[in-house]
Amino acid sequence: MLDRWSLKLVAPPLQKIAVVLNERGVSANQVTITGFVIGLSVIPLLICQFYLLAALVIVFNRICDGIDGALARLSGPTDGGAFLDIVLDFIFYAAVVFGFALANPEQNALAAALLLFSFMGTGSSFLAFAILAERRSIESIVYPSKGFYYLGGLAEGTETIILLLACCVFYESFAYIAIFFSAICWLTTVTRIVGGYFSLKSNT
Repeated sequence: MLDRWSLKLVAPPLQKIAVVLNERGVSANQVTITGFVIGLSVIPLLICQFYLLAALVIVFNRICDGIDGALARLSGPTDGGAFLDIVLDFIFYAAVVFGFALANPEQNALAAALLLFSFMGTGSSFLAFAILAERRSIESIVYPSKGFYYLGGLAEGTETIILLLACCVFYESFAYIAIFFSAICWLTTVTRIVGGYFSLKSNT
């Protein structure tokens, strides 16, 4: 829901960084993989309950995610790069939730499982529509620069980042935050299923 505004705000500074990296021969895939590998350190950080450091890693990973897209547009986007980007994004999101489950299993594990369950709904509806939109040559008007059809909803990338950072700041309330966001995710999933079905049906 917030991506259409947040992307416009962060695009200019990320573009400047991408230009500098591109001049130095750094590729989009290198940034994607670096952000992911460093991002996975969020799991041990959360296990050790270093929540503020975990928050910094989350921010770093998301900055890399923005830079790799800008780099790809400078050097020419590829299907392989778009695939790598989205797969590693979903794994990273799940890794953060998994880290919170390990940080305090008794308090967090059930809510973390519920949140991961809800991520399956948002992720599968997102990717399934993208596949069929590509097959039917349906292009996104709102997010034309994305490497695939970017299906919006209540729970998008910006909301997910806010959720993860809120969990790091208010870690004692992780279970409540996770349950609340799970409900938002399922509202998103339902609207995507209904909207996606009728959109694809009308394009047959």
